[in-house]
Amino acid sequence: MKILPFSAALALSAFSVATPAWSQARAFATNEGAGSVSVIDIATDTVLNTFETGGKPRGIAVCKGSNKVFVSEQNAEELWQIEPSTGKIEKRVKLGESPEAVYCSPKGDLLGVANEGTNSISFVNVKSFKIAFSIPVHGKNPEHGVFSPDGKFMLVSAEEADQVDILDIAKRKQVGSIKVGQRPRGIAFTPDGSKAFVAVESDSLLVAIDMKERKVLGQQAVGKRTSGVAVSPDGAFVYATNGGDANVSVVRTDNFEWVENIAIGQRPWNMAFSPDGTKLYVASGRSHSISVVDVATRKMVKEIPTGKLPWGVVTQ
Repeated sequence: MKILPFSAALALSAFSVATPAWSQARAFATNEGAGSVSVIDIATDTVLNTFETGGKPRGIAVCKGSNKVFVSEQNAEELWQIEPSTGKIEKRVKLGESPEAVYCSPKGDLLGVANEGTNSISFVNVKSFKIAFSIPVHGKNPEHGVFSPDGKFMLVSAEEADQVDILDIAKRKQVGSIKVGQRPRGIAFTPDGSKAFVAVESDSLLVAIDMKERKVLGQQAVGKRTSGVAVSPDGAFVYATNGGDANVSVVRTDNFEWVENIAIGQRPWNMAFSPDGTKLYVASGRSHSISVVDVATRKMVKEIPTGKLPWGVVTQ
């Protein structure tokens, strides 16, 4: 789709704010190949606006208690605070080298950003928008650092590793690691924090972890080049994207049984559920779109064209 000039985007944003559609739940997608962020109306699954950011936006997050969107930009090595109604980058903070995924703490007070080039996680205070502290990790080229539901720990995956590292947030240090296989990527917890699931891309595995025992419960070959993970809001199912198969696997969280695979766009990556849990939004990079999956029917119901190479997606 055509990327709007910033002035045009502002005009469209002003129009959109005045319309009922803008008050609906939204999804935001970073398009790393286009240097832009797409804003999607979840009610209609259409693009409300696309604003240019420049650079290479990748990680994206929204935090509890905030109406801003937070985006990591690899080229400038920055985290941005963006006003979603206008696309304006309001604040910037310098991070480590080559930042990737961004996650909010459960309370919404901290942002954790994985710095792949400096093998660390930067923790940014949401209110002051300054780095509060950083924690080095053992895994080389960390991509995802996901907070546990209670906010006490973080699991970190790294592209040149065979383990996920465990960080203690209060102690501000790594306190352990769990072997999962080569090139771990996406991570997701069950709502109660008892289990975590890790996508292991090079070994094409989905791995289940018992967080109390901090050990692997099981592993499954659900598809080729498994890379993204999301757990349903009710905690019943874990969804895993398979980049080499252009599908999403559905697996039960209680007994780790495979249910089915859902065909979607090319090179699916990161995912997010709609706020009500009825739809799953998947960044399908090589289709240059967001694939929408109806959770009840387990079918892709729409592909939403975005910018080139969407990488991350989050809902609000």
